[in-house]
Amino acid sequence: MKTLVDIDELLLQKAMTLTGAKTKKETINAALQELVRLRLRQELISVRGSDILDMTLEELTKSRQKRTQKHVGGKKS
Repeated sequence: MKTLVDIDELLLQKAMTLTGAKTKKETINAALQELVRLRLRQELISVRGSDILDMTLEELTKSRQKRTQKHVGGKKS
């Protein structure tokens, strides 16, 4: 998707240096991925110790395995 946006050039150059990205597109995509990963991590931390996240490591591992098996072959549920 093409989108026209004004981006702070100095900030973009710093991000390119930090990520090692060779293009602006690569840099922006890496930044967006990192933002999403960070926010999801923050959400997970915020529910730690609550009843919402009350799984053992074994239960979490089984859940991941089930989710991975559902996505094999391009099938997403």
